[in-house]
Amino acid sequence: MGWYYDGRGGATRATRASNLAARRLGHDIMKGLRHLEKVKRQREAEQRRQERQSAIKMRELAKESKLRAKMQELELAAYEVQVYENRIDCLLSVHKECGEAWEWSLIRDSQPPVKPEKLNDNECAAKLKLSQFKPTLCDKLFRRVRAKQSALEKAVTESKKTDVLNYQNALSEYSEDYKNWQSLVDLSKQIIAGNIEAYTDVIDMERPFDDISELGSLIEFDLLDKFIMGVTVHVNSEKAIPSEIKTLSKTGKLLSKKMPKTKFYEIYQDYVCGCILRIARELFAILPVQTVLITSIGELFDSQTGHTQQEPILSIIISRNILENLNFDTLDPSDSMSNFLCRMKFQKTRGFAPIQIIHLSELNN
Repeated sequence: MGWYYDGRGGATRATRASNLAARRLGHDIMKGLRHLEKVKRQREAEQRRQERQSAIKMRELAKESKLRAKMQELELAAYEVQVYENRIDCLLSVHKECGEAWEWSLIRDSQPPVKPEKLNDNECAAKLKLSQFKPTLCDKLFRRVRAKQSALEKAVTESKKTDVLNYQNALSEYSEDYKNWQSLVDLSKQIIAGNIEAYTDVIDMERPFDDISELGSLIEFDLLDKFIMGVTVHVNSEKAIPSEIKTLSKTGKLLSKKMPKTKFYEIYQDYVCGCILRIARELFAILPVQTVLITSIGELFDSQTGHTQQEPILSIIISRNILENLNFDTLDPSDSMSNFLCRMKFQKTRGFAPIQIIHLSELNN
């Protein structure tokens, strides 16, 4: 039976039930709203957390990028200093290198390569295996005797072919070696006879002055006598020498400063004199000449015309017996010029000055 209103303010049973349902519905709605608000706050917090992490990651990447750029800058600075130091070292040590000496008389008297003999080692080994073949009980039982014997016979045939091929290859190699030996012997005879074309062929074949050319020098040759070689060296003026000194600071940064004139001309003089020594050493190593007359040509500034022009800056006569007694690892290239008949004008603050070329007739004076 339902509730009824008794006139004294009491609710009916139905009304109370309705009110209770409404309160429950309101409670559920509020609970849902609070849940949605909580989820929203969680999402906003998660978004802010991700934004903070992204900002932190961005700062870390920017810091890492800056650090990498700094490292690349330091590495580049170190590389530039290494290139500079290597350049200076090459300029000042050009005289220390030299190719192996050629003994032309030994080459002329050398024996030709030995012609190979035709061998049948592979065939003999294959025949031995065939002659020693003894079928086993299993070979007989499974009827493998004929198959194995045929394989060994085929191996003998293939071994013959291998021996022939090896002999043909050996003959081809011998033919090439003999041709090279004959050419070298013929060349040695021409060299000993003082043939200028043969001298040129050896220089072209050995190319002993390539690294000097890379540093900026052009070399010309002229056979003045069977035992005397004339050489003209065109050095690449003062452009071969770096105009700046490059070093690293305590923090690894690149420091560049203009090279002092005295230092600049000191390096340039040693470079020119080093080229002179290197040329003489290489010529004595590959040719039977006993004397070289070398003249170095460089670009000098003419104050009267305001232009640079090619002028002889060093002329020298170098004999084999004196040069071979020098210690190239410890000598000073510029100072070593005093060991020979040399003409050179040089000032520490102005560099080279034009000189008169030495002529071969002065050698006997």
